[in-house]
Amino acid sequence: MGIEAETVERMVAWRRDLHTHPELAFQEVRTADLVARELAACGLSVKTGLGRTGVVGTLSRGDGPTIGLRADMDALPIQEATGVAYASRTPGVMHACGHDGHVAMLLGAARHLAARTDLTGTVHFIFQPAEECEGGGRAMVEDGLFRLFPCDSVFGLHNWPGLPLGTLATRVGAIMASLDTFEITVTGFGTHAAMPERGTDTLVVASEIVLALQTIVSRRIAPTDPVVLSVTQIHGGDAYNVIPDRAIIRGTVRCLDEAVRARVAELVEAIASGTAGTHGARAEVAYRFGYPATINTADAVGTALAAAGTVSDITARRGDVGPSMASEDFAYMLEACPGAYAWIGTDGSQRSLPLHNPGYDFNDAALPIGAAYWAALATHSLRI
Repeated sequence: MGIEAETVERMVAWRRDLHTHPELAFQEVRTADLVARELAACGLSVKTGLGRTGVVGTLSRGDGPTIGLRADMDALPIQEATGVAYASRTPGVMHACGHDGHVAMLLGAARHLAARTDLTGTVHFIFQPAEECEGGGRAMVEDGLFRLFPCDSVFGLHNWPGLPLGTLATRVGAIMASLDTFEITVTGFGTHAAMPERGTDTLVVASEIVLALQTIVSRRIAPTDPVVLSVTQIHGGDAYNVIPDRAIIRGTVRCLDEAVRARVAELVEAIASGTAGTHGARAEVAYRFGYPATINTADAVGTALAAAGTVSDITARRGDVGPSMASEDFAYMLEACPGAYAWIGTDGSQRSLPLHNPGYDFNDAALPIGAAYWAALATHSLRI
């Protein structure tokens, strides 16, 4: 299966237009308008405003299976440094995660499938806002995505630097981690820095808590259970000669298993409180459970690999790729509907820059590959 040359040209034009005009989470107004306009031009029925700025286009070909295909639309608060002619015109905002490419690929698949007359069933093209830490997938689900557009299965796709162009990779079970955050407020008794014995040094307490938290991964959780716990911020004090009465620690936790996730949260609370208590200080923990892990079903992974096998430009299929400890809010859709998430390689002759890098740019050579994969998922599921 391949995508027509005219559609490929349009995908490149769409992608570069979106790259020039990036929009942050839940601000994807122009992007959603472009998506809705192009879907309508293909003859699809279009629903806008789902999950605030989300769009769903529906291609119906009578009774039969129903499949959902999802692309994310939002950009990141990063100042672009690519130097390309179509670089972002919005200061401090850029498509540094390839969502411009995801939108273009799904529009290309919609255009390709709309021209076919040999399908039996329904395809819902889901364009999701706010994937970048804002939970747009959850917003769409809570706004009735699968009630309004029931799906037998739903599939997501992300470009993946580090995988060669022409590679599709996925796995059964957790492919991406849950995303939780914590804030620990350490309260003690401030004093003059030259008289530490008269106070409770919250910075020393905070430092010990940071070190103790690392024992969660190394000593409290089985080494067979992947966990990442990273402290990313420590704040305390305003003067060089004052020991502050408060210090704040912030960080993130990533897990692949829900039971492990709950256990880590308990341990963060216990370690922070216990460590602070030994110094006569107090620690309050605000623990926020965010995105769940992205869990693929075995049947959907089988469908994904079978569909990929019909795409001539996909030269390598991997069904046993290792999981990433990054997170993805497509997880909310997979909690509500069985499906699978996959990565598509973007490395050409040179390795792509990493996602979220100011110099990153989506590789347009991946556009026809991703669009053909999405189209193949539909044709495979709808049983031509």
